[in-house]
Amino acid sequence: MKDNEDHFEILRKLQKKPETTQRELAKGLGFSLGKLNYCLRALKKKGLIKAKNFKNNKNKINYFYILTPRGISHKTKLTINFMKRKMKEYDELKREM
Repeated sequence: MKDNEDHFEILRKLQKKPETTQRELAKGLGFSLGKLNYCLRALKKKGLIKAKNFKNNKNKINYFYILTPRGISHKTKLTINFMKRKMKEYDELKREM
């Protein structure tokens, strides 16, 4: 379940800002670079993202992370599951009051 949450957050951030660097992404998610690389490799292996090279300047190559159609579909499913879980938690809290 934790992997799904991590993957959801990564997919969400990459969809908003695909040109984000790994350092920025890791910092924004509260991940180490190692954990982020592990997650990115898993997402690539599942076919949910693609990493494309682009040159930021003459001396530095960066990656642009793109969600594949499969990645967009998976993110949508994760979003629906996330919303269902939150609604269930809300209903449980409401009943307790």
